[in-house]
Amino acid sequence: MWTNSEDKALRVRAEAVIPGGMYGHQSARLLPEDYPQFFEKASGAHLWDADGNRYLDFMCGYGPNLFGYGHDGIDAAYTGQLARGDTMTGPSGLMVDLAEQMTAMVSHADWAMFCKNGTDATTMAMMTARSHTRRSTIILAKGAYHGAAPWCTPVRRGVAKGDRAGQVFCTYNDVESLEAAVREAGDDLAAIFAAPFRHDTFVDQEDPDPAYAKRAREICDETGALLIVDDVRAGFRLARDCSWSRIGVAPDLSCWGKAIANGHPISALLGGDKARAAAASIYVTGSFWFSAAPMAAALATLKLIRETDYLEQTVALGQRLRDGLDSVASRHGFGLRQTGPVQMPLILFEDDPGLGKGYAWSAALVKRGVYFHPWHNMFLCAAMTEADIDFTLEAADDAFMAIRAEGVWPPSAQLVAAGLVPGG
Repeated sequence: MWTNSEDKALRVRAEAVIPGGMYGHQSARLLPEDYPQFFEKASGAHLWDADGNRYLDFMCGYGPNLFGYGHDGIDAAYTGQLARGDTMTGPSGLMVDLAEQMTAMVSHADWAMFCKNGTDATTMAMMTARSHTRRSTIILAKGAYHGAAPWCTPVRRGVAKGDRAGQVFCTYNDVESLEAAVREAGDDLAAIFAAPFRHDTFVDQEDPDPAYAKRAREICDETGALLIVDDVRAGFRLARDCSWSRIGVAPDLSCWGKAIANGHPISALLGGDKARAAAASIYVTGSFWFSAAPMAAALATLKLIRETDYLEQTVALGQRLRDGLDSVASRHGFGLRQTGPVQMPLILFEDDPGLGKGYAWSAALVKRGVYFHPWHNMFLCAAMTEADIDFTLEAADDAFMAIRAEGVWPPSAQLVAAGLVPGG
């Protein structure tokens, strides 16, 4: 039977010693009541919470889990290097190996720099663009997420106006809006930031319009600005190259993280020769950026990316999930909006402005052993099987039946209190 007494006890203890009890994107405060906050172990496509409840995990650690938690080959590469040396006075030669392999796999890239978090990589990209152009203004899409540093964090408490200086916003996939932002930037345009697809929270996802992507490339060529694709979330999940390679648009810089070492802590900035001197001119570093063990894990991960059918497998499983959920939802009288790539789905309900249906259904799924997120895009990993998808569809069927019996789905109290959805 599903219980959460240990999780509740940990939350009480955390409140005393961690500000807010938890922080950042892994805080469960905005999720349905009783969603687990603390986890004890993970293996393959599953994780177990502090109470021992087992879940088929469609968040994959918010993206890093590409080949399965605790993948034997990747973890063996990590622990083998750990025994030889990890955080040393200088990097291992694996850093050169990794740069060579990433630039060989990513068609627009001639060089690579490594760091720890996606925010590190996007910040380095911004600095490189400003150094290259000797300009300051960057264009970003409204609602896009590029990290948690003062210049880009979505929550602006503790952020000074100057931290956001030199930013102009456009609407993703809207060429006219992009051109208007370019006019506003004038002669000071340093870079255009682009997400690989629109993966903002709470709203339907959108594939990039080729006309929008190509116009961004043209503008950068015309103005001397740099085009940056932030592939931290989607890198190697949509293609074995930069995600915009699918639409034939090459950026000048791309940012990577999450899945490139299957969860071991490393991220990267890749770029073309045009920006090489600028990248060499900025000062960026970190105590653990040059650690060797995550680089060994990344090399093992890249080998699997090159040599297995993980991508085709996750696409096929994602399509099986999408088709199955549409069928099951319709049978119970619900309409779903399933958007984004099938291997990175976002699932929202029709006629659900307060996310009441989505919260009730997600909460029912969790108690049936399936971890879905009610407003963030999700992820499939290569450790999942057709049997896992079928288990998910059975749980979804039962969860639809349970919430249909309730008949009323008030807006999420958590989201209403946070001002993120309208009240009742």
